[in-house]
Amino acid sequence: MKHSDFTIGGEFVTTTGTWRCTDIGTRTIIAIKVSDDVDASWFRGPPYAVEEMVFDENDWEGCWLDQAARDADL
Repeated sequence: MKHSDFTIGGEFVTTTGTWRCTDIGTRTIIAIKVSDDVDASWFRGPPYAVEEMVFDENDWEGCWLDQAARDADL
């Protein structure tokens, strides 16, 4: 993905699962991992009840807009 592909509140996938973008920096994307195993209220924020992770510009190559795009690329 490119920096311009990310949107706050938008979701993307990696090999580790689905993520929701919570902030966009100049060279970083901050996101929370979306999971069906926890209460949906944990994804309301900020602050969030789940850990936010930083994706820097070196990580974006391993991000896709959806599962179909990921599967086609791998």
